Amino acid sequence: MSSTPLTLDVLGPTVQVLTPVDGDPEAPCALRGTIPPGLVVPLHAHPDPETFVMLSGELDGFQAPSGWRRARPGDAVHVPGGVRHAWRNPGAEAAVSIVVTTARMGAFFAEIGTPLAPGERPAWPPAPDAVERLLRAAARLGHWNASPAENAAIGIALPGA
Repeated sequence: MSSTPLTLDVLGPTVQVLTPVDGDPEAPCALRGTIPPGLVVPLHAHPDPETFVMLSGELDGFQAPSGWRRARPGDAVHVPGGVRHAWRNPGAEAAVSIVVTTARMGAFFAEIGTPLAPGERPAWPPAPDAVERLLRAAARLGHWNASPAENAAIGIALPGA
């Protein structure tokens, strides 16, 4: 892996791939996730677990069935595989976390994300082809994605919905 981590635009939020994603799909993988102010990660689920360690900013995290909870710097939030979850950044600054998951999830982000050059900002709103790329890969891998109505029911408004 190069000394500069690959940074990916994942429909507005960004993911930096900090560890290799090739080889054993069950191997641990570390990512640096950034959700800009006002953006969301819609309600979804996937088989792989994720543990988020907040570095800066604040996020509201949703996990079914318990609902919303605020995550602040120093907090760790574990999302078991298969649990429906979502994120939203209600603050004025970017929310940054380290995400520990599997290499399989890291490879998923590498597949669906659009590489960004240093200093380049993610596209917003996301292009329709980027959304379709995510949905195709998610369906192939057994991930679940909520409908616009299911997102609205938990307080997430999607662009164009």
